[in-house]
Amino acid sequence: METDAGLISRRKKHPFYRGIRCRSGKWVSEIREPKKTTRVWLGTYSTPEMAAAAYDVAALALKGGEAVLNFPESIGSYPLPVSSSAAHIRTAAAKAAATVGAAAAAAVNAAMKGGEKKEEKVCDGAGSSAVEFVDEEELLNMPGLLEDMAKGMMVAPPWMGCPPSDDSPENSDGESLWSY
Repeated sequence: METDAGLISRRKKHPFYRGIRCRSGKWVSEIREPKKTTRVWLGTYSTPEMAAAAYDVAALALKGGEAVLNFPESIGSYPLPVSSSAAHIRTAAAKAAATVGAAAAAAVNAAMKGGEKKEEKVCDGAGSSAVEFVDEEELLNMPGLLEDMAKGMMVAPPWMGCPPSDDSPENSDGESLWSY
């Protein structure tokens, strides 16, 4: 029988990539050191692919050829850490994630030039499922769009004085609608 904690931790893990999980709408990556209880924190990333690439670099550094990778076809393009220290692994992992992020951004720019909308999978607050997300700020090239719209909602509408209409009491000859 499963415990609630085991069920919750399984829901936060990504269904395809190893070594990553969703936390507060971002993707985090970490790896356990072989034959130790300690973990190496690899960072927080905006996409699961970036976090998975960071995990791959760390897995190669710590486990070598035995490592199970998320992107085995990219093994030659990953930067190698200077040593097996956590700081060097973290630096190399961040470089790999940045490379994946730059490649994804280039693909999005090419798709936007072709007239397609940018859509990406983002985890929800609970981390249980992915939803479709379109970044309007990037799509319209208007940074701060949503913040500006929120500020606009806080402004009181202008008062518009209007001239009296034919139905106003000033224009009536003492007759009321209720007098008929």
